[in-house]
Amino acid sequence: LTIFFDRQIRKQQQQQPRQHQLVTESLVDRLRRLSYISSLSSFTQRNSSYPSTTLSTMSESHSHGTNTPLDWIRIAISCFLVAFSIVIVLALIATGNTKLAQDVHPVAAGVILWACIIWMSMIEGGQCSMVGLPPIDRELYKESHPITYKICSWGHKGDNLDRYLMGRQFMVIFVNFTISLAGAPLAGAQVLGLPSWITKIFLDSGIAMVLQNVVVGQLTSQVNASHCMLDYINTHFMSFTYWVAALIEVTGVMHTSYLIRIMAYWAAGKPVESNEPPRDGMQNVWFWGRVAWSLFILGYALAVTLEALFKGQTALWEGVPEVVGLILFFVLMSVVGLLEGMQIAFFTVAKLPKSERGDAPIAMKTCECLFKNGGKNLPGFMCGRQMTVTLCFFIIARVTTLNVGADDENIFGVSDSIQNFFNTGFLGAIITTILGSISWQLVASAFPIAFLSNPIVYIFLQLALALEATGICAAAWFLGLVQKKIMGFQYDEVYVGTPE
Repeated sequence: LTIFFDRQIRKQQQQQPRQHQLVTESLVDRLRRLSYISSLSSFTQRNSSYPSTTLSTMSESHSHGTNTPLDWIRIAISCFLVAFSIVIVLALIATGNTKLAQDVHPVAAGVILWACIIWMSMIEGGQCSMVGLPPIDRELYKESHPITYKICSWGHKGDNLDRYLMGRQFMVIFVNFTISLAGAPLAGAQVLGLPSWITKIFLDSGIAMVLQNVVVGQLTSQVNASHCMLDYINTHFMSFTYWVAALIEVTGVMHTSYLIRIMAYWAAGKPVESNEPPRDGMQNVWFWGRVAWSLFILGYALAVTLEALFKGQTALWEGVPEVVGLILFFVLMSVVGLLEGMQIAFFTVAKLPKSERGDAPIAMKTCECLFKNGGKNLPGFMCGRQMTVTLCFFIIARVTTLNVGADDENIFGVSDSIQNFFNTGFLGAIITTILGSISWQLVASAFPIAFLSNPIVYIFLQLALALEATGICAAAWFLGLVQKKIMGFQYDEVYVGTPE
């Protein structure tokens, strides 16, 4: 569908060449205006009346989820659920009812858990900033945000943004995998003398881990990074995170995603766009060698997972036919992929003027919903999207996590140590990351306007906003306000003005 809409957009541009030329010529004037706004904002920040007027107006236009008494009721309920979830998880760790607490030490498990949650907040917020900042001239914030300037100089050079996205997504797998080892309950775990029905809801279903990790480790950072991109990554914590992601990308484990993006360009009848010169002979050998390595890993992971699924050796619920589990797997991977691509496309166009967001009706309708009233719905979508993705991942994990017992025959006759590694679910995570996440992100990054022209994108935007309206993650708005106050985050418009 993305390829189809891309072709329609190009046909419209060919029919209106003069209009396209005028839009291109206006970029110079726009950058001049941005430079003027930046100079003006630098001056007005020194004026005592500026924060009390302009900043208050920006706060009202960007605020969301904290405007009405009903919003605060939802926040109170959500904060109680999140706090209760944190207490339960800490009690599990203290009593040695998680794998890491049992095998290492409860204190080590608790420290590792919260270190990973804090790191996850930078990984998630950093993605919002790295994807959203390319349209802004870096010279506009060179003096006000020197660390952000350096990070963007590295990350936005050539095709480094795609490399960062790929390494970052694998890093998310690793961090979530570690969080699961540190905080997920062992089978039959009981804590605090809770009734069995509460234990089933919060522990057996994984709700406690989801609320803790999603609200604290992901949504809070996304709420602020959606509009405070410059301030959020102006720290060497982000520098460290960026270089870890870059190092992971070099390993080539996820390079199959590049092949899928190249196939998307080919199917669209377009040359592969790159910000770097063509690769020479050795560079091609290095690149395609890693693609082959990634294809082997993906193929083997799929073979092992499907073999276990049809042998009934996965964590799929009893009574669910294997064929239904397989259908669920691919359908939910597509849903996750669509939502992952949507966030990339949304942040790609977030800092673009309206005139450069295309004229396709669905794309315009999507952007109008997303950015109206100061962009209130962008962080709202991130909240609803994250809960949907987490729920889909939970079901996918049940389908793909191997459950081969000590008395069962190992998959493909591998050794017990390798089979124990397979049982961790890491292979399923690799499959989902390549086929249900990174590939969609790279395609959305290459065809953002065409991606937004898909009617299904608009439908899922509304569904994500409806899920956010239930209030289950409303604590993220309150925690975001606390974080913003403590860290002193300012909206990007304070430093560089609006795109227009």
